Amino acid sequence: MPDAIVAEGLVKKYGDVVALDGMELSVPEGTVFGLLGPNGAGKTTTVRILTTLLRPDAGHATVAGFDVVRDASRLRAHIGVSGQYAAVDDHLTGAENLEMVGRLHHLGARRSRQRARELLERFDLTEAGDRPVGGYSGGMRRRLDLAGALVADPAVLFLDEPTTGLDPRARATLWDVVSELVAAGTTVLLTTQYMEEADRLAHRVAVVDHGHVIALGTADELKTQVGGDRIELSVTSAADLEATRRTLAPLAVGDVRTDGAALQVTVPVSGGAAALTTALGLLSAERIAVRDAGLRRPTLDDVFLTLTGHETDEKIKEPVR
Repeated sequence: MPDAIVAEGLVKKYGDVVALDGMELSVPEGTVFGLLGPNGAGKTTTVRILTTLLRPDAGHATVAGFDVVRDASRLRAHIGVSGQYAAVDDHLTGAENLEMVGRLHHLGARRSRQRARELLERFDLTEAGDRPVGGYSGGMRRRLDLAGALVADPAVLFLDEPTTGLDPRARATLWDVVSELVAAGTTVLLTTQYMEEADRLAHRVAVVDHGHVIALGTADELKTQVGGDRIELSVTSAADLEATRRTLAPLAVGDVRTDGAALQVTVPVSGGAAALTTALGLLSAERIAVRDAGLRRPTLDDVFLTLTGHETDEKIKEPVR
């Protein structure tokens, strides 16, 4: 299967700030590729370069067979883009916004109107379609922006944190739309901080930090990298947190984490349910009261924390240009 997106050694600097430091990507046609990383990791800069909005300082990339610098004008006809903030005209109606996008893509007046109505229905905006966008809620504006990215049936679709600000129902609708598009052959590059989103949609996931890829694979492959099961338990008293950590440390196959605010302890273990039984026995012997306890597999959040050393929503600012 040929690659729809290829990036090799992309570098981008803003003064002394290195936004991309040798970014490498390859995305096969007809797949969803997830870029995961905290704010400032380089995700949005990568999308801006791949969608011709920025020129890299070094390296090169192709999308749908077009060089993102040399063939920028031709490439734009083959991609759709939805950024972190809705790019819609408040003075136009929802339908007029979509019709305008269609005309910019040279679809013609009739096809642009038809496509606008199709997408308004798909994103549950039909009733609002003839109202000025200035009166839309944030979630409605976000859905309209996503619809605009699909007007021209792009071969490659870039979604930069597309479900930020959407309620669970609207998020599920978008996920269904993405799945339908990919089934029909569209390639999607998705940046997200919603781990569930990457788990559900992405065929492959790249964890990005400090401007380059630090891990790559399927969601399950990345989870395997950070170990097996986790015991998660909470105690009834903050005074027991340190004693719990010390008592369970011999069972751990990695670092034991404690959360003072939640009175929670997380212990990476091997042995599954048997390890949980042993842990509860040890705590009972030490007369440590446990409020609740359970065993779970690692999540992409665990992957993030293990590989980057910080949470996915850490607010490291990426320069805006």
